[in-house]
Amino acid sequence: MQSSNRLFDDVARIFTDAAGAAQGVRREAETLFKAQVERLIRDMDIATREEVDVLRDLVTALRSRNDALEARVTALEAKLGPDLSRAGNTESI
Repeated sequence: MQSSNRLFDDVARIFTDAAGAAQGVRREAETLFKAQVERLIRDMDIATREEVDVLRDLVTALRSRNDALEARVTALEAKLGPDLSRAGNTESI
């Protein structure tokens, strides 16, 4: 009876060691996969979140400035009157 308990203990120890080894292999595979994905992304030259945020802020500022300039042009055309503003529009065509 004692030998069967020892056998069960040995089998349990083997399974415990196998589970630990499997976890180690899994962690190693995850690390390797993560490194490969990071290298792939770096090679693809994808913009970082910070770069996208900077570009978004720049576009927002430029859009505001464009709206302000459009308002100024509209005001200047209104001052010129209908005849002169039409003459200015034909020059750009």
